[in-house]
Amino acid sequence: MEVFEAEIEDIPELCDLLGYLFEHEVEFKPDISLQSCGLQKILENNELGAVLILREKDKAVGMVTLLFTISTALGGMVALLEDMVVIPSERGKGYGSRLLRAAMDYANRKECKRITLLTDDTNIKAQKFYRHHGFAHSSMHPMRYLIISDNS
Repeated sequence: MEVFEAEIEDIPELCDLLGYLFEHEVEFKPDISLQSCGLQKILENNELGAVLILREKDKAVGMVTLLFTISTALGGMVALLEDMVVIPSERGKGYGSRLLRAAMDYANRKECKRITLLTDDTNIKAQKFYRHHGFAHSSMHPMRYLIISDNS
């Protein structure tokens, strides 16, 4: 089991993994064309972020996306951890922990000062998993404004 930085040719497998994630998300649905476009933008510009893929032999079993921005409060780069998923048949084998540690190490090497993530309110299992790895609830509450355009 190894974690690699994903490459453009991994996009079809990454979209399959995102399908597992988004089929259970409240706010998102699987859409291969949209997910392919987003992944390609990240993979073509490592200043935007990184996509890590976990492989067992030659099979993609999990992935996580890190997106980078600057925090004025912390005076440096921070990461948003997105799209963490392990295929259902491979859960409970430590793959999620391995993938999360790889993402945390990657963010540390990039000198990120914080990693933020979002979970569904009802996903208690995920919240427990992240707390086990040192994440804590924040007093900040996420809010969204969706910009819908004809070009979307």
